Amino acid sequence: MLRIHIAIATVGRPALLREMVDLIARQTRLPDGVVIVAPSQADFGDAGESAMRPELILSPKGLCRQRNRALEVLDERTDVVLFLDDDFVMAADYCAAIEALFASDPGIAGITGNLVADGVRRGGFTAQQALDLIESDASGLDPAVIPREALYGCNMALRMSLMRGLRFDEALPLYGWQEDIDLTMQLARRGRLVSSGRVTGVHLGVRGGRTSGRRLGYSQVANIVYLLRKGTIPRWLAKRLFWQNLAANLLRAPFPEPHIDRAGRLAGNLRALADLALGRIDPRKIERM
Repeated sequence: MLRIHIAIATVGRPALLREMVDLIARQTRLPDGVVIVAPSQADFGDAGESAMRPELILSPKGLCRQRNRALEVLDERTDVVLFLDDDFVMAADYCAAIEALFASDPGIAGITGNLVADGVRRGGFTAQQALDLIESDASGLDPAVIPREALYGCNMALRMSLMRGLRFDEALPLYGWQEDIDLTMQLARRGRLVSSGRVTGVHLGVRGGRTSGRRLGYSQVANIVYLLRKGTIPRWLAKRLFWQNLAANLLRAPFPEPHIDRAGRLAGNLRALADLALGRIDPRKIERM
């Protein structure tokens, strides 16, 4: 039997965090432990009182820093670490499904779920809406196991024996945009990455606690340039992300969606492009913006 631990990095959303941790108790195969990593005690709220009895760990702020702290804490203690965003709702058989897949093929290095829905693209869901979507739609997903080039960071399970020496890049600060691509493209050199409709859930896409539009806009350019130079993002994906985000921010800035700061993102894009032209682009600049 594999040891499976859930790791959640969080900041600024204690009520949502408690709700998500409580929902873990619905799993038909309970995890062997839950680790929550946050910059301050206030970020935990009362999550420690959940029936899941999570381990609460403090860390400097930043998704990559917090996830690295979880890896440090769980080293030698688990076979699989399941990284979840603090607004991800798993289907009830999620942990059972990843255990079965990892056990069936020792060559699998990482698994990400095929989502029932992603609130990032639809303005966000409530937890109850997520549960309803899972109830109505999860059974219709394709159960086939599909190869992946990289995993989606909102829900990704990693085989710890193949993670030796790999860490999230802390040069991608705060929200760590594309940190999942960076890490899992490296992990893919050691084993197979897959997804399947057997592993699923809903990403709520809750906006509170995320980085500002201006900072994210800067990251949309700076992080791509950084990862291209590092060699951990395919050129085709880098081009697609760059042009897709720049075009969306430019075209929608005059008439933005209610939940997206398009003007801020565009301003960040333009500042990053100016820094690129001047040879001084750096993802870490958002910490001073």
